[in-house]
Amino acid sequence: MPRTGRSIPLRPWALLIALGGAVLLARTALPESSPDSSFCPPPSPMADGGSPEALAAWSADVPASTDLYCINLIAIPELLEAAGTVELRRPPGPFDISVGTDGTPRFRLVFQLRGLPDPSRLGPYSTYVAWLTTPVLTPMVRLGEVANGEFEIGVADFNKFLILVSAEPSGGGAERKGRIVLRGSSPSSRMRDHDVMALPLSAFTPPPSDTAEQRVPVGPDVWTMPPVHPRVAMLPGLDWLRPDANPYLPEVPAGAKIPFARPRQLATLRDGDTLRLEAGHVRRTIHGRTFTMYGFNEQYPGPLIHVPQDAEIIVQFTNNLDLPTSVHWHGIRLDNRFDGVPGVTQEPVEPGGRFTYVIRFPDAGLYWYHPHHREDIQQDLGLYGNMFVRPTDPSYFGPANREEFLMLDDLLIGKAGLVPYGAETPTHAVMGRFGNVMLVNGEPDYRITARTGDVVRLLLTNVSNTRTFNLSLPGTRMKLVGSDLGLYEREMWVDHVVIAPAERYVVDVRFETDGPLPLLNRVQGIDHVFGYFFPEEDTLAVIDVRPERAEPDHAAAFETLRLHADVVEEIGAYAAEFDRPVDHELVLHMQVDSLPFVVDRVMRLDSAYFPPVEWSGTMPMMNWATTGRNVQWILRDSDTGLENRDIEWWFEVGDVVKLRLVNTRAAFHAMQHPIHIHGQRFLVLSVNGVPNENLVWKDTMLLPVGSSSEILLELSNPGDWMLHCHIAEHLAVGMAMVFRVDPNERMPN
Repeated sequence: MPRTGRSIPLRPWALLIALGGAVLLARTALPESSPDSSFCPPPSPMADGGSPEALAAWSADVPASTDLYCINLIAIPELLEAAGTVELRRPPGPFDISVGTDGTPRFRLVFQLRGLPDPSRLGPYSTYVAWLTTPVLTPMVRLGEVANGEFEIGVADFNKFLILVSAEPSGGGAERKGRIVLRGSSPSSRMRDHDVMALPLSAFTPPPSDTAEQRVPVGPDVWTMPPVHPRVAMLPGLDWLRPDANPYLPEVPAGAKIPFARPRQLATLRDGDTLRLEAGHVRRTIHGRTFTMYGFNEQYPGPLIHVPQDAEIIVQFTNNLDLPTSVHWHGIRLDNRFDGVPGVTQEPVEPGGRFTYVIRFPDAGLYWYHPHHREDIQQDLGLYGNMFVRPTDPSYFGPANREEFLMLDDLLIGKAGLVPYGAETPTHAVMGRFGNVMLVNGEPDYRITARTGDVVRLLLTNVSNTRTFNLSLPGTRMKLVGSDLGLYEREMWVDHVVIAPAERYVVDVRFETDGPLPLLNRVQGIDHVFGYFFPEEDTLAVIDVRPERAEPDHAAAFETLRLHADVVEEIGAYAAEFDRPVDHELVLHMQVDSLPFVVDRVMRLDSAYFPPVEWSGTMPMMNWATTGRNVQWILRDSDTGLENRDIEWWFEVGDVVKLRLVNTRAAFHAMQHPIHIHGQRFLVLSVNGVPNENLVWKDTMLLPVGSSSEILLELSNPGDWMLHCHIAEHLAVGMAMVFRVDPNERMPN
């Protein structure tokens, strides 16, 4: 369907209706949360002297993630009949998690209170007031007056916080003067410093030699240990830990000349053109140190492929690596046999082998390509590149002075060089491999130039193994335009972009003043052992804004937030499916076995609280020492109990399927999961029961810890397709399934 993309202000609403926005208007008028979306159960019946049977029935209905998204308010002894909860509800927004520009989580506060007497019973008071504060009781933020019933008041934006309800005199003002009657702590407040020395001494000493220890080389010249996090001290005695695997780094034939990688080049192709793509060894110099890595066509990243929408090209691929590989064309709704998944759509391409891909591009937008065999090694070492499908509609995007394609990555480098990978099975199996050197387009110090007043379109792709970025450009306004498979229903202003592995976002930025401007990644790290948050800030790139003025000047167009009426109309055709029951539910979980004793015990201390997103690798040694022999990540079908590759889903072309994804916090070390679905597209309808108000077609979405999301999956493309976590290590140790889309028939009963 062609996209009109005309510049339409978001007001008045009559214009939206006239341009096909009636469906959007009707949907955004719906309640923000369905009746059963609350993560907080009613207050315990024991507050009313309920029976043990009533308490058991109440407990059975408590959602699995209550302890992460619900605060129970405790009454003072004189007021035991009072009770309350505060639900930590996700604020509406374009991303699957709500945080501030510095990475601090943000929650809407929904109070449910009962049993509060007339405040005059407690003294010279006339009302109840809710307060938000930190564990040190400053600042004290007045949220507003409350009473028995439900109230949504305020947003919490502290890492750890307290909720207080006090009885106050009339016109009490901004300072709390009255008597506290209810109080509660945020779930994150449970994360406290642990007395790690209470662990037995044996936890910090090497185990006796056994079969595993004999199999694994442990000499310092074989395994390069990961560096400690600069803000987190390593526990004593962990330097004996090693992964239960042999180390791997790229093997180069003796005497071979390895070229230095070149910056990526633009490959502009037309319908019917052929691209020759080779995967091979390259040398890269990063911060003065030279490493042997991988590259496509001796480039890092690989060639930036530009093709027109609806084109079809041929890619003649050659594998010059020392490992089998393949190429997956991420997000493209292409013919199934060319999807590039060994064991599903093709056999792996062995070293020296070749494979021909035929790729059609039905959808405009930003895509990327990468291996789909041992991604934890090959993608991390540089095998990735962007594809941009130029829309047939010239008004698809608003005007911009230039485009910048930014591929965001990180790389793990230790004192002795690249930290090796697991040869037989991945290391970093619990949290995934976080790097300690940030890269943009393969460079640690990437720079862009612009003129004052330039509108620059940033086309962002996260190609890291694990890391979710929180991007911001201080002092600028960013306009969110599109994501994985196209445009948002309406453009919107944002002050940051949360981008998980494999996601893409399109953002327009106008630079109003000259001077250097950093592109920042700002997040909240966690010291799991000592129980505190700390800010982390990395400069990913610098935009050098020159004083000369932009020509032409697109200021007026930039100030306009466009409604994409054709996108609204296309998505609106599925609106009848939004509120119906789900067809399938997947629960995301993990199993562990034979972990090193100290890793097991210290991580169990960590289980009191899991953050919605693990932004940073603050447990490098313990995470590094876990492998696929210790950890299995799981997708479980709730209806059948089948897991991962044993799940059997069979659909027909044209089906529209509603899925619920549940990321249980009951895992040994719960993690966020970027979920990718091959060959199709979907809409993220809601997160934790809160509907999304501005939809876009996606192929990858972020599922925070303890969260559930409902997505609407359009099945338009026949074949066998993968659904998996895009943390490379989680995929490699199990978190994947295959479903079939049949052009002719449904699965037999």
